[in-house]
Amino acid sequence: MLFLSTMKNLLLPIIFVLGCFSTQAQSIKAAVVTKPDTNSINTFYVSNKFPLLKQAFIKLPIGSIKPGGWLKKQLELQSAGLTGHLDEISIWLNRTDNAWLNKSGLGKYGWEELPYWLKGYGDIAYMLNDKRMLATTKFWIDAVINNQRSNGDFGPLVYKGEGKRDLWTNMPMLWCLQSYYEYSKDARVINLMRKYFKWELSIPDDKFLQDYWENSRGGDNLLSVYWLYNRTGETWLLDLATKLDRCTANWRQANNLPNWHNVNVAECFREPATYYLQSHLLSDLNASYADFNLVRNIYGQVPGGMFGADENARQGYTDPRQAVETCGMVEQMTSDEYLLQFTGDTFWADNCEDVAFNTFPAAFTSDYKALRYLTAPNMVVSDSKNHSPGIANDGPFLAMNPFSSRCCQHNHAAGWVYYAENSWMATPDKGLAAQLYSDGQVNAVAGNGQKVNITESTHYPFEEQVSFRINVAASVKFPLYLRIPAWCNNANVKVNGKVIPVNAVPGKYIKLTYTWKNGDVVALQLPMHIKVKTWGNNKNSVSVNYGPLTFSLKIAENYVKKNSKVDVQGDAGWQKTVDPAKWPAYDIYAASPWNYGLLLDKDAAASFAVIKKSWPKDDNPFTNTNAPIQLVAKGKQITSWTIDQYGLCAILPPSPVVSDQPEKTLTLVPMGGARLRISAFPVVK
Repeated sequence: MLFLSTMKNLLLPIIFVLGCFSTQAQSIKAAVVTKPDTNSINTFYVSNKFPLLKQAFIKLPIGSIKPGGWLKKQLELQSAGLTGHLDEISIWLNRTDNAWLNKSGLGKYGWEELPYWLKGYGDIAYMLNDKRMLATTKFWIDAVINNQRSNGDFGPLVYKGEGKRDLWTNMPMLWCLQSYYEYSKDARVINLMRKYFKWELSIPDDKFLQDYWENSRGGDNLLSVYWLYNRTGETWLLDLATKLDRCTANWRQANNLPNWHNVNVAECFREPATYYLQSHLLSDLNASYADFNLVRNIYGQVPGGMFGADENARQGYTDPRQAVETCGMVEQMTSDEYLLQFTGDTFWADNCEDVAFNTFPAAFTSDYKALRYLTAPNMVVSDSKNHSPGIANDGPFLAMNPFSSRCCQHNHAAGWVYYAENSWMATPDKGLAAQLYSDGQVNAVAGNGQKVNITESTHYPFEEQVSFRINVAASVKFPLYLRIPAWCNNANVKVNGKVIPVNAVPGKYIKLTYTWKNGDVVALQLPMHIKVKTWGNNKNSVSVNYGPLTFSLKIAENYVKKNSKVDVQGDAGWQKTVDPAKWPAYDIYAASPWNYGLLLDKDAAASFAVIKKSWPKDDNPFTNTNAPIQLVAKGKQITSWTIDQYGLCAILPPSPVVSDQPEKTLTLVPMGGARLRISAFPVVK
């Protein structure tokens, strides 16, 4: 099984030293490693204190990374779009009668919506240094801190049963406070968290984490306890951590999960691996790998990195038309980022990229002013009709609407900014690791304590080369780790134009140890090739990959503008002053045939031609029009594969499929930019 082989890598981080290369009288030591050696301690950054296990990678403080290129563009679109203006629109962020704005914790509005939104909104504000957003963030953070109650509790005072205080809503708010502290060093955050955690420790177990959401998601609270412990070293916090693990739902069950809600699964499967940092039990770490594999072996035999659960995964509903919430995408990427820090296993970075590039962008209109609750790998209708029971949700859950459910409407904000924050990490040996490649800069401390700036230039994942320019005031020696994605064979690296002899291994790191000088340039080449994957457990369908990108049939998309207050989900809520004309909804319909199967040569990869186009002027590659890479393929229409009685594309026909239709030339585009898509294809006989 995958997690067993991965565990072997984790326990035996064999280092293959491949030699040295001399340039300009300096020696570059090149090696391929499974992960950094954790025997050292990086004193420049906060990391796990004893007895917590040392993490393989250390998250850099907010502000260390300045995104550029397409990643910065996504954040700017969010700032100008729904994320940046949701407090002017959503009733749940109304400043009147809001439970987050008074010590009583009472009010008509106030639950998960504010912290869901603020954890992304605030981090975008810090990363873009947006003065308007910074001021709004400060308003809400001050309110939370100033309204902490005398017993240590804070936030909306919600009970789910006698004496059973609902603590879920505070868990994402703790993350907001942690980000604010990293940005500001405001000591009030530490004081609030210390008092709150002492109060949590005093709650009897039979009153603690009893409600469905908080019981599933206690791991989020656990992460915050470790965050504080690593800053104060107070051992009573470890007692609280044990209590949280004990009272959280059991994510350690063999071949079962405590529940199959898609967001809970994506968010909560990491809880045992989080507690592993304290327990040191391999069974805890194995449990998180087992949970990941379990849900994907049954419901994740589809491209895009996620799994089909609509709302809840249902037995028998495994076709690629089954969808996942936008919340689920955000939480899966977040889990991947944490597990990468804890384990050093590049598997988690690969999955994070898969979701980020191939699933997440398609959940939004290209201007990020509307989103849909559910997105599927095969999706040829995106409208406001009720498609239940074809999907698990009874209502207009496929439409692009600014009010696409209270949860996703607010929680989507964190997806890209968390991705950016984890694109670089520090290492225990006082080095730096490039994890999630994108254009931008990192400012960090490395080696002997010197400040280092590295400018990263790339159009990855739409091109093969990633370039790093080292900017330092004086020469400084430190290791630079470059992740080799699992899909990539024959990666190579140059320093100042000279090839470094290194036998790169997919799924490991190239480690370059060198005394870096100002102006040194590292060029990483990640050769991309066509790979065709067969999903044997899903009708022998196939998906087509080029590097980290998965491709979809290019379907003409007909956008029909609608009033976003009509056919809206029941839990949507507008502020009274909102003009819906400025925030329209859209139904999207296919304006070209979609029901094609692929014709494959004996060498399946040879069936496709790669067409590279110019980079989009607006820096947003996640649209069909802007796609910098297209594939050309051959296929035939399958006339029996139609829209079914639920208004969805019918279940995949088993491959190989017989078709009497004429052969046609098909264009495939990256599925992350396709709002309508077929990415799991039947194969024509």
